[in-house]
Amino acid sequence: MKDSAQPAGLPFMKMHGAGNDFVVIDARRTDAPVTARLARALADRNRGVGFDQLAVIRAAADADVALQFLNADGSEAGACGNATRCVSDFLLRETGQDSLRLRTARGMLQALRRADGLVSVNMGAPVLDWAAVPVAREIDLLHLPVPGDPAAVGMGNPHCIFFVPDAEAVDVAARGAAMERDPLFPEATNVEFASVTGPDRLRMRVWERGAGITLACGSGTCATAVAAHLRGLTGRHVTVDVDGGTLDIDWRDDGVWMSGPTAHVFDGWLTPDFLARHR
Repeated sequence: MKDSAQPAGLPFMKMHGAGNDFVVIDARRTDAPVTARLARALADRNRGVGFDQLAVIRAAADADVALQFLNADGSEAGACGNATRCVSDFLLRETGQDSLRLRTARGMLQALRRADGLVSVNMGAPVLDWAAVPVAREIDLLHLPVPGDPAAVGMGNPHCIFFVPDAEAVDVAARGAAMERDPLFPEATNVEFASVTGPDRLRMRVWERGAGITLACGSGTCATAVAAHLRGLTGRHVTVDVDGGTLDIDWRDDGVWMSGPTAHVFDGWLTPDFLARHR
């Protein structure tokens, strides 16, 4: 019997990791469809809830859960590191476990809680093959034939990283939007602008594919750290300052580990009327 105190509709959680914000829908025990149209409606910060990405938690036979990610424009996101950390924080608290296995389009990911309370996720090995990033043709991924000499790295989704003297001075909106749909990237790309600010420390700003400017991008931070090391700018363990906070990236033999803050901001309910209008 339905609990009369429970609202009708679909529950959701609002979370963020370093300002990268998400709506999270726990679909493990509901058959409510989550469509691209619903994602676009939810992403509207005036008429919906507002988010950079939508994360959907689903049951999985071979993992603790499966995760699906959709961008603000309704497109699928193959990876979303900060959302993975936020959901992992929620699930670690729910289960009392110390670690999790998560099935994503990126593959099987591991999450764990560090001794300092932060959540770490192994985002897997970086993709350094041109066809798998993907880019349109075989080229040197560390020096793309594009003004500004960017690098390309895949982290389950494509990234184009520009190393600049001062990330603060970059017009991210103009340059990011122009590069997102460059023909060199057949599936479009995320675009990062980073500068070295100290020993093994970077300042990064980002334009996310399908979302625009965001305060942080987990997979983009990982890709930037990988590119910085491969270019000889940093070691493999770096601190990255993004618009919304600070993330710790450690490229180990088993993958790129990302750690940082998470926040569960509030819980809410999508009304039956809203769901019916945006199926």
